[in-house]
Amino acid sequence: MATFPPFVPAIALRNGLMMTLYSAWRAHQIWETTLSLSQPPYFDHIFSGADGVPLFAWVAPIGAATHSLKDNLIDNSKGTIIGTYGITGTLENQWFLQILGRKAYAEGYGVVLFDWRAHGRSAQLSPALTSDGLYEGEDFVRIAAQAKALGCKPPFWFVGYSLGGQLALWGLKAAQSHRQWGADLNLADGDIGGGAVICPSLDSDRSLRYLMRHPLGRSVEKAIAKTLQQLAYQLYDAHPQAFDLAAIARANSIRGFDQELVIEKLGFATTQAYYQASSPLPFLPQLQKPTLIIYAQDDPLFDPAIMPDLEVACRANSDIDLVFTKYGGHVGYISSCKGQALAGDSDRWWAWNRVLDWLKQKAQKHSSKSIS
Repeated sequence: MATFPPFVPAIALRNGLMMTLYSAWRAHQIWETTLSLSQPPYFDHIFSGADGVPLFAWVAPIGAATHSLKDNLIDNSKGTIIGTYGITGTLENQWFLQILGRKAYAEGYGVVLFDWRAHGRSAQLSPALTSDGLYEGEDFVRIAAQAKALGCKPPFWFVGYSLGGQLALWGLKAAQSHRQWGADLNLADGDIGGGAVICPSLDSDRSLRYLMRHPLGRSVEKAIAKTLQQLAYQLYDAHPQAFDLAAIARANSIRGFDQELVIEKLGFATTQAYYQASSPLPFLPQLQKPTLIIYAQDDPLFDPAIMPDLEVACRANSDIDLVFTKYGGHVGYISSCKGQALAGDSDRWWAWNRVLDWLKQKAQKHSSKSIS
């Protein structure tokens, strides 16, 4: 199991809701002042996901100075990180993911960040809707295979947070069976190194019910639902033939979005059946790739009853490093000055620093296995 320095936030942020709100309302305004790292030299690329769905991405392989990867890739890459974000957003506004990109590139990793299905520029390219991992898992693996063909160096590490963490876990699951469904992929078994997730969504049905039992939770759900409905209208503007405006108007909640727009196309009769089918919790014991899960005990968006089930699911799987923290909120993990000093970190982004520490350990083991 991984051993990490403790996460120590400021006293005012030792509350999950306060940490979450601070991250959403303040940290996004000042995050660039907390880093001395510049944006990697990304270029735009469109990958082909499951069923040929186009997925827009930023790509920054180590050593690339132009769009011709193979001519510019150098041999000191530690591998490539493939990452995406949570339930709403785009590459342009997902600052937390951009922090990972800057830090990982500075550490010697190639970076591929992508707009997942129905998000950002991927939504402009295709009317394909979200499936909470059922297809996005294959998307991750296909992106890895195509990035390898472009010249990005394995091992590939799947990374995400919140709902993006759920998708990354599905990517690891899909990677284990790629020889059965991905005959067209030029991937060796060891090309997918593993994955790391922060505050992953693990049981949407339970967590939505939990949110709706509390006034503040209902407010959070309402805000997310409004953004999802706006996303649906944007999809309609780009692909009017594929969507029903009346259904979009009825999709005024998270569950309503899935009820009106998602589940019928995926073959589910109810949102509960869909959420159960897409939940990563049941398959965690079967994961066979190194996996890091960082999970805050005070996360206000997820049902606390999930935590003991998560612990049980991971306990017998030596491939999973499960790290529970007392504080952190939902995708917050902003260290105090004291916390930075204790961890030996150069910045306040505790969770990303731990992900990179863990990747360094796992990459060394992966390299040793490859040599042997």
